[in-house]
Amino acid sequence: ELQKSYGQEPQCILTMPLLEGLDGVNKMSKSLDNYIAVEDTPRDIFGKTMRISDRMMPRYYELLTDVAPEEIERIRGVVETGSENPRGLKVRLARGLVALFYGDDAGRAAEEEFERVFVRKGLPDDVPEVGWPSASLSGEVDLCALLKDLGLAPSTSEARRLIDANAVEVGGVKASAYKAPMSLKPGETVIVRVGKKKFLKLRAE
Repeated sequence: ELQKSYGQEPQCILTMPLLEGLDGVNKMSKSLDNYIAVEDTPRDIFGKTMRISDRMMPRYYELLTDVAPEEIERIRGVVETGSENPRGLKVRLARGLVALFYGDDAGRAAEEEFERVFVRKGLPDDVPEVGWPSASLSGEVDLCALLKDLGLAPSTSEARRLIDANAVEVGGVKASAYKAPMSLKPGETVIVRVGKKKFLKLRAE
C-alpha cells in the first residue's frame, strides 16, 4: 500500500532467516568456503552435511527439509539432552539433502559410500588412476616430491606436514617417513591416500 501511494508498482516481500554455513557461525557463503552447493556431487553434499555440528542440525532440518515441526523439536531435544546418538539424525539429514537433488537411490548410495570410506576405511567407487614410470617407484622413493608431482599436495613442505600428521597412506599403511621403500613393477598398482578425501591409484608403467 505504501508503494502504491508513492506511485510505485506494488511488490510482495518474503523474508527468511539466513542459514549458517558449515562453520556454524557465519552465513553460508561461497566466499567463506563454508557452503554446500546445489550442484555439488551426492558424495560432497553428504560429506559436507556430516561435517556440521550437532548443535546446527535442528536449524538445517528446519530450513532445508519438510520434516514436521514436532519432529524437529524432538531432534532439538535429542541434541540438547544427548538422549540418543545424534549421528543417525545427521545421516538422515545428509541422505535427505542428496535425495532432494538427485533422488532416493543417490541418497542411499552416498550413505553407503560414506560408511565404506570413512567408517569402514574402504575405497570410494571412482578412484582416479595415474600411470607413473616404474623406475620412479622402486627403491627409496621421496614421498614428499611424489605427492607434490601427483597433485596430492601443493608443495613438498605441505607434503611433509601431511606425513607428520599421519594423514598419508600408501598401500593401506600410514607413511611415517619422508622416504619409503617401494618395488612396483610395470602393471602393478598401489593406492595412495591423503587425508580423508584424496585417493589415487598409482600404476607403474
